[in-house]
Amino acid sequence: MLIRLDDLSGPEVRALLEEHLQSMHTLSPPESVHALDLSALRSPDITFWTVWSQNQLLGCGALKALSAKHGEVKSMRTATTHRRRGVARAMLSHIIGEATARQYERLSLETGSMQAFEPAQKLYAGFGFEYCAPFADYIEDPNSVFMAKVL
Repeated sequence: MLIRLDDLSGPEVRALLEEHLQSMHTLSPPESVHALDLSALRSPDITFWTVWSQNQLLGCGALKALSAKHGEVKSMRTATTHRRRGVARAMLSHIIGEATARQYERLSLETGSMQAFEPAQKLYAGFGFEYCAPFADYIEDPNSVFMAKVL
């Protein structure tokens, strides 16, 4: 697996992000969907990476700078055909490494509260993320869980 910085211009990346947004809208009510679209991911405070195996896109993830000491994990997605192969684990490890290199003190995330999101919650917990209160601009939402890791 190769993780590389991505400019979000490739058709494979656009297709994966469309799959991600569609899935989030299927699983969550509109007011609880916090996934970012292509234009939002191009924000200067977001760094976006993709995971590849040769010419196959396996997944993606992003890191949003919330402050000089706080980052947020965004847009973690593994292509459906590549799930359960360590793609998300590799991407999350990469994001944590980047957050550490930036000298962030805290890394936070929001994910769904429904059963479909349990594998993601378990992945994050396995990396030391703990459940927490909403952060940044998030508010309490029965469809969301918030997690954070002190770095």
